[in-house]
Amino acid sequence: MTSTLLSHPGTNWLVEIVCLILSKGDPTWVKSLPVEERAPWIEIGEYSRTLKNKEDPRLITSHLPVQLFPKSFFCSKAKMIYLLRNPRDALVSGYYFWHSTNFFKKPESLEGFFKDFIQGNVPYGSWFEHTRGWLSLRDRDNILLLSYEELKKDARSAIKKICEFLGKKLEPRELDLVIKNSSFHVMKEIRNPETSTLTHKETHFLIVRKGITGDWKSHFTVAQAEEFNKTFQEKMADFPKELFPWE
Repeated sequence: MTSTLLSHPGTNWLVEIVCLILSKGDPTWVKSLPVEERAPWIEIGEYSRTLKNKEDPRLITSHLPVQLFPKSFFCSKAKMIYLLRNPRDALVSGYYFWHSTNFFKKPESLEGFFKDFIQGNVPYGSWFEHTRGWLSLRDRDNILLLSYEELKKDARSAIKKICEFLGKKLEPRELDLVIKNSSFHVMKEIRNPETSTLTHKETHFLIVRKGITGDWKSHFTVAQAEEFNKTFQEKMADFPKELFPWE
């Protein structure tokens, strides 16, 4: 079985959850190997090349839009989990992420990043087009649509849904361990440079900032909120509102 974990901000949380499901809640694996080795990014050559030598089940991570995703997936039995997040929170999270890394030109200000995000001038392109592309395939049996907000509100139910999708059955105690060891408190502790067994280089893909919903309210101006709402309504009007479980 090959599972693809494809998401917006929240990707690494989902990776941790799936890894813990596979290990029945035992955190040894997630503590001993960096996230990019457990679930390599297919768009990053140095990581994707390691996939050839991995045994099943193989985990793959990606942020690629549907038109750039490997065509072989669409005629395979591989399973994909697509994680949605309120794009307003995704914008704020993306700003802090790209500001803290050297993978892309650092945004000079949140105001500037806001404009770039609205226009789709950010890594991986427009959130709206990216989301529209993958949501159009949401009825396929091998694609599971989840939301970051759903995971935050009721992790137990969401993780049960992931287990069912992947064909994995956990005992109650094992499920409790998955929930505990995928909490943001534990994830931060695992990646704490003072206590982690991983080096700083090995932990750079798992940046845990706040792990909350609605943080955009502390960053957007009234004018920005109104502009974003207008853009969202224009871009996503033809999709059912229940696909977007945020206020």
